[in-house]
Amino acid sequence: MIDHVTIAVSDVEKSKDFYQRAFKPLGYEIAFGNDGSFWAFDIGKGLFEIYQPGEPKQLTGVHVAFRVGSHTKVNDFYEAAIGAGGRDNGAPGPRPKYTENYYACFVYDLDGHNIEAMHDVWKDRELWQTR
Repeated sequence: MIDHVTIAVSDVEKSKDFYQRAFKPLGYEIAFGNDGSFWAFDIGKGLFEIYQPGEPKQLTGVHVAFRVGSHTKVNDFYEAAIGAGGRDNGAPGPRPKYTENYYACFVYDLDGHNIEAMHDVWKDRELWQTR
């Protein structure tokens, strides 16, 4: 299942306004963000995120994160993706800056897109299953 999709935008505040207005009839609202750099919209059982690249550029134009059921599956995805020709962009491990139980890996695919596999006990138990 896709957990979140992130796209780069040229002006994050103008894009925030655009998406707020475009998403209003769909009932999607801002979940969290940071003025001038990043906004995440709650779109049901996932997030749609916009960001304005800064230096150093950490994300690519498109970032997709796949939610998986365990740390083992994150590790297995990483090994399989690297074995298939992907490039490392962050080995499997805890990412406490996201949430306390966030565990993820990041791989550049063959075209340089940042692909993530993630597991987050909090999201699985508290947020996503209550909707």
